[in-house]
Amino acid sequence: MQNRFPNLKSIDDRARYVLAPTRIVKTWGSLENAETLLSHGASQVPMQGPLTPAGVLPPAVLKNNGGAHAAFLLDFGLELHGTFRLYIGVPDLHGAPRLDGSSSPEGRGNPLVHVRIRLGESVSEALNPIAGPKNATNNHAMRDADFTCSTMSITETAETGFRFAYVELLDENVDLPVHVAEAVLIVYDPPRLGSFTSSDERLNRIYETAAWTLQLNLQRYLWDGIKRDRLVWMGDMNTEIRTALTLYGDHAVIRRSLDYMRDTTPADEWMNGISSYSVWWVYCQSDYFTATGNLSYLREQQPYLTRLMKKLAACVLPDGSEDLPGFKFIDWPNRASPEATHAGLQGLLYLGLEKGAALLETLGEAETAALCRRSCEALSKHIPDPAGSKQAAAFLSISGIGDRKALFEDVIAPGGAKGFSTFLGYYTLTAAALAGGYDEAMQNMLDYWGGMLDMGATSFWEDFNIDWLPNAYGIDSLPVEGKKDIHGDFGGYCYVGLRHSLCHGWSSGPVTYITENVLGVTFLAPGGSKVKIEPHLSSLSFCEGSVPTAFGVIHVRHEKAPDGSVKSEITLPAGVERVE
Repeated sequence: MQNRFPNLKSIDDRARYVLAPTRIVKTWGSLENAETLLSHGASQVPMQGPLTPAGVLPPAVLKNNGGAHAAFLLDFGLELHGTFRLYIGVPDLHGAPRLDGSSSPEGRGNPLVHVRIRLGESVSEALNPIAGPKNATNNHAMRDADFTCSTMSITETAETGFRFAYVELLDENVDLPVHVAEAVLIVYDPPRLGSFTSSDERLNRIYETAAWTLQLNLQRYLWDGIKRDRLVWMGDMNTEIRTALTLYGDHAVIRRSLDYMRDTTPADEWMNGISSYSVWWVYCQSDYFTATGNLSYLREQQPYLTRLMKKLAACVLPDGSEDLPGFKFIDWPNRASPEATHAGLQGLLYLGLEKGAALLETLGEAETAALCRRSCEALSKHIPDPAGSKQAAAFLSISGIGDRKALFEDVIAPGGAKGFSTFLGYYTLTAAALAGGYDEAMQNMLDYWGGMLDMGATSFWEDFNIDWLPNAYGIDSLPVEGKKDIHGDFGGYCYVGLRHSLCHGWSSGPVTYITENVLGVTFLAPGGSKVKIEPHLSSLSFCEGSVPTAFGVIHVRHEKAPDGSVKSEITLPAGVERVE
């Protein structure tokens, strides 16, 4: 193919799967043969009804005759990234002039018919038009638009994230035959190397839903969201990179995304215009090197990394407090608290400098590494108040700046999952584990990410607050009188109402936390050449799973005996050493 196209830029090697709807949520107006919409018809415009395993079925026919517009709402059963297609037959205009101006006899020409297609991550979003009271938008992806359908054609939307598809016939005195309605799922589908299962089905669902959330956002770059935020956000990628490495091992999209941010950010600027996001780039480089041991890739980063680390080392005031310039950001739920933001950035900058110093030492950049470690020492002498923020407390704890036990008992543990954020959920769980709060972290996962499952989630969201749960109906439900819409009635900052993304890769943290702390597998040397395996089953009677390393896949199974002791079966690939 390269020989045929000298202008070829790249190959889109994502997989494509064609899916039929799983249910009809609701219909409006006159719709004949609605059950055809659920059939697994051939992806082809037919000369007669769609050919299915059951034979030839009549098309679904939307008819407008002056009453309510014919429409239907389909559910594909699972959050998807891709497009939606309608396979159209020959519209009947009942003798009216053809919309394309043709005067050809009936059966000839090309009658044009107009439909509205609105895709939604929830029923509410699929039913609410853009610019409406619930803040539905087309930002970053066209998911709500009018389409012109012609005779015996395929009408297809743009790529976006969705689960539900609403179709409405707009023209009067028209019959529109729809032979097939389908979704095209577009994702990378690499072999899954990481896995987990346990005695708790709710925890298993959380792991699998978090894994699916990441896989949907593993597009040609690592995106933050598949509906809104189809962008490369450096800070948001850290959880996503950790999850991708845990599920698949090394993957080209990880390096492609890290390099994209490096190559589009001059050394004297900050990634995404946010100083802390350049700190996250260092954090991500460290996580990638720890997981893969890819020294040649690390050496490619040496010039940029060295310049950046010198710049970050200068972001410390004489009293040891962080002085990251410009837009100060740790996450949206803490945006209104400068105190919490400062405390979180204090810990994050320390971690970035510490991890960056280790990378520089590996690269032989001893002088700059020493500069970074001196800045870490200064940062450790200033211990800000986390101002009640679990996320700020988590970064102070992980960095070792604050007292881990006190931060857990005073800030992280109180209220359980109340006050969690999806973006920094992994770090909050990790801080609990570092303080010995494994049982509390387990319950927080079950309550917080499980709370989204209770609301019909099949992927995890941009943000979630357990205070939204009382008297709310789920994303897969039609409006319920007297109850709150969990999607359209909540959210804040940049994600008010239906603009809120219900598939954000940064919310996939349970995958890595479960692997590191429930299965208990952590890397002590690059590529996983040395690992520690220390499971914490909490309420589980057993768990088992697999973890990819640069040398192959680790397999573990842990079972709890009646006396509470844990028996483990561990299989290590050649080249991996378990350190007790």
